This record gives sequence, structure tokens and C-alpha cells, in this order.
Amino acid sequence: MPLKLALRLNLYRAAQLEVPVDVVRHAEALGYHSVWTAEAYGSDALSPLAYLAALTSRIRLGTAVVQLAARPPATLAMHAMTIDAMAGGNRLILGIGVSGPQIVEGWYGQPWGRPNQRMRDYVTILRKVLAREEPVSHDGPEIRLPYTGPGALGQGKALKSIMHPAAPVPLWLASGGPRNTALAAEIADGWLPMGLGPDGVPDVVRARVERGDGFEVFTGVSVRITDDVRGALAAMRPLTAMYVGGMGSRTHNYHRDAMARRGFPEAADRIGELWRAGRKAEAQAAVPDEYLEQTALIGSPARIRERWADGAFVPSGVTGVIVDVDPAAPKEALELMADLVGTREEAAA
Repeated sequence: MPLKLALRLNLYRAAQLEVPVDVVRHAEALGYHSVWTAEAYGSDALSPLAYLAALTSRIRLGTAVVQLAARPPATLAMHAMTIDAMAGGNRLILGIGVSGPQIVEGWYGQPWGRPNQRMRDYVTILRKVLAREEPVSHDGPEIRLPYTGPGALGQGKALKSIMHPAAPVPLWLASGGPRNTALAAEIADGWLPMGLGPDGVPDVVRARVERGDGFEVFTGVSVRITDDVRGALAAMRPLTAMYVGGMGSRTHNYHRDAMARRGFPEAADRIGELWRAGRKAEAQAAVPDEYLEQTALIGSPARIRERWADGAFVPSGVTGVIVDVDPAAPKEALELMADLVGTREEAAA
């Protein structure tokens, strides 16, 4: 199966929203499979895709990820059908994640609950809405439609979407832990791994990929073309330390857990300790070069080609890579990756 290339847009981290349309169009011309947005507690993941739908013609539009707590499942299905219709159909991919209790309870004002079961309920309802086979009802342990809980009038009615989907909308799940990863292999159309180690995808996902029904596994790679490798690594440390040390609590931090899964449990714990103690510079210094280079191609084009050529950079079982490029000079990195994977020739054929 040929490896697919995708482009990551880190719009959700910016104070001002600027969608790099020319970069996305360049990726499309180079044969990139998809472009992906995300959300945290700033810009949302879906609006930029609606904008890009009007300004591109074939590149697929993905979310990595939309947060489950941000919208009821029926609302997300409405967004998906609307954007995919505007894009011409068969272009939207919904990648969904549960986020963490700090955002779920602190930003969205919802209980953390049972995230594994909530995700199952959520995806089940999404599929029912998109299928339009009958009015949607669901009696799950976390989500029920129609709603009959506290404050209900008892007048809720099962409804069927007025709008017909332009095409099927694939549902991918983002996860790191074993339960939600197994859930992705069971009920989703693709997996966005968080903290995928060098051993590749777990057996439960590999079995789904090998089934041959189009199940996808996309992981991430940062590409920085530079003569200053150490400087590029140093520039990556502040954000990495903030995520591993500060995006969560002592008991719930999925970025720390991801670092541990990738083979650096001691460093992950140490970064968390330093960050919580307010020693941010030390936390940044504690991020290992080896950890950063597991998912980053940094250096001259020759160095990057050499690392790619050894065949070990992309973990076994992965079907696509989402490329994060330097916003100051993105096109050279996009072109280099297109040459390495071979999408430029395919796009020109």
C-alpha cells in the first residue's frame, strides 16, 4: 500500500487566524492526500476546512482532531454533511478525540464521565445520523437520544436528517491508551495515534489494517530543512515541554503518557515535575534530542534523505504521514517529502 502524504495546519495554536491557502494549494498540486486542522481552546477545526473547501478542488479535508465535548454528535454530523457538500463530496474526514478533563470540564463545562463509553455512544450516533436509515434514537450509558434526563419535558422526538450526505464521511479516532485504540480498530475507519512508538501499530490495529477494508493509520512528522540541526531541536523544546509538562495534571496528561509510550518514561516524569515546580527552562532542557528526532526530519535535504532511506523512520503499519512544516519556508519541505514518497510523480501522471 503506497504511503500517503498529508499536511498539518497548526492554526489552533495561533492568536490570529491566517489560513495559508497558497501552501495548501501547493500541497494539493504535489499530490498530497489531505490537509488537517485541529482545535484546543481557540480557533475551531471545522471553519478553516469550510473555507479551504471553496479554494481547493481535490485534497481531502481532515480534522486531527475535533473535540468530542465541543459538539453533540448530531451537530458534528450536520457540520460534516454541510462542509463535504460544499467541497463537492467525498472530501471530508472526521478525526475525533476526547481531549482531557482539563478542557472537557474547564472549557466545555461537561463531566469527564467515561470517555471510552462516551466515544462509543458518540460515534454510534454519528453513524446513524449520516446513514439516514431511520429517525435517530440511542439509549447509551453516556448519551441518550431523545434526551429524557433532568430538566427534560419528555417531548423529545427522534428525527432524521433533512440533508442527505453528498458522500460517506469517514470517522477516525485519535487515541493513545489501549482501550480507545481498540475501540478505534473496532468501530472507526482510521486511527490517529498519539505516542506511536518505533515498534509500530499495536496488533489490534494491525489486524484491522490487514483486513483490507481501507482502514488508515496516519502519524505525524515535523520537517525542518536547515543547516543548524541543534538550533532546530532547541526551537522545538519549549512547545514539547509545555505539552508534556503543562497540558494536563499530575494524573491526567496524555502528552506525557505519549512520551512514555515512545520509550521515554523517565524524561516524561522529570519534565512534568520541573514544569509543575515552575522550572520551565529546566523542563525544556530535559527534552531528549532522541525523542524529538523520533518524529522529526531535521537538517539538510541530504541528511533528511539519508534518514528516510533507512526505512525505519515510519513505524510499521502506518499508511500515511501528516507533515508539519516550518511556516517560514514550507514549500521546500513539502516538495522534499513529495519526492521522497513519490507523490509528485503520481500527481503529474
